[in-house]
Amino acid sequence: MTVLDEKLHDIYDAVLRRDPAETEFHQAVYEVLSSLGPVVAKHPRYTDTEVIRRMCEPERQIIFRVPWVDDTGAVHINRGFRVEFNSALGPHKGGLRFHPSVNLGIVKFLGFEQTFKNALTGMPIGGGKGGSDFDPKGRSDAEVMRFCQSFMTELYRHIGEYTDVPAGDIGVGSREIGYLFGQYKRITNRYESGVITGKRPTWGGSQVRTEATGYGTVFFIDEILKSANQSFEGKKVVVSGSGNVAIYAIEKIHQLGGIVIACSDSTGYVLDPKGIEIELLKDIKEVRRARIAAYAEARGGEARFISDRSVWEVPCDIAIPSATQNELNGADAATLIDGGCRIVAEGANMPCTPDAVRRFTEAGVVFAPGKAVNAGGVATSALEMQQNASRDSWSFEYTEQRLAGIMRRIHDSCLATADEYGVPGDYVAGANIAGFIHVADAMLALGLI
Repeated sequence: MTVLDEKLHDIYDAVLRRDPAETEFHQAVYEVLSSLGPVVAKHPRYTDTEVIRRMCEPERQIIFRVPWVDDTGAVHINRGFRVEFNSALGPHKGGLRFHPSVNLGIVKFLGFEQTFKNALTGMPIGGGKGGSDFDPKGRSDAEVMRFCQSFMTELYRHIGEYTDVPAGDIGVGSREIGYLFGQYKRITNRYESGVITGKRPTWGGSQVRTEATGYGTVFFIDEILKSANQSFEGKKVVVSGSGNVAIYAIEKIHQLGGIVIACSDSTGYVLDPKGIEIELLKDIKEVRRARIAAYAEARGGEARFISDRSVWEVPCDIAIPSATQNELNGADAATLIDGGCRIVAEGANMPCTPDAVRRFTEAGVVFAPGKAVNAGGVATSALEMQQNASRDSWSFEYTEQRLAGIMRRIHDSCLATADEYGVPGDYVAGANIAGFIHVADAMLALGLI
């Protein structure tokens, strides 16, 4: 691990003491702090005012019980979370994750990352995250609706368009957003469109929101390629996952001339040398809600499913981890490097372990972190908030153009900041420092918050 600047040791030690066992949160904090040495050396005000220590403590942590009844009449109890991490730049903004792995430490790590990600977009939004250990997989629409209604019955009192604006994440798509928003409307008697994002365009949502995180990831990689006088044309790409981010990253890569030859889910991966057929993948995952093995069965030809193996064993030019945190470890990184991979961009939140990042860096692989690469989703959520506030609706083409411009600015900001602080070409340092300075300066301007 990168050695922390001596001025930051006490801050990290305090996080370890106050938040024991929250390993993902510790990892996220350490990753940011490890980039801030040149910043605190140049600007002592950040340590003198304890703004970094304040930034590591959420403004608010909410935990609540979520009782609901399944289709057989059995009662279930899940746990709900909302961590409102930082509102120096605007109302808290961040998704809700419904997955059995969700706990307070996971939500805190996501909220911490979200704070800097949102700052990088340049939009007036703070950071937050939430969710539940509820698993929507295998549940009927009626069961998901009852759970969402129970969840929102508690959450509604903590959110609002000027307070905290949730969105979707793993396990929370437009179906869940609809049920959540419907319950909020029912309880409050207000059609407050701006209270939640990820809505369908027919009732207050934004065009491109479904595609935004995947498209934005590819726009960022395209800027990396352009900076090296290259393009996607002919590049072989491997994408982990087969959810929303992966599907639309694959779609945009193919539009730009690249070829995605493999994607995955928790059961294994599919290898399709001719390129993943995007409409078939959408049908398998979005309509049938089936496992990725069904893709190979339906596709036929050279496509095949490899069970219980890592997608990172497939040689490629570009790798996009887009599933979940810490999915790509040091051994996977070594395999990718040996297979000729030259760019790794995180489509998910912190999917690469510290050991993997170290190996990529030492091998000269261009590595771009999730807080910059996958910011397209929340950026488009902020565009949805703009449209809701003005009772407006933009075209797909115009919204995609806005998204591409935001991702270009994030890329350029990361590179310019890395140059300014003596680490040229380091996207991790550039993203961490640029996001940090934006949030920290706002916190100092607002007084002791």
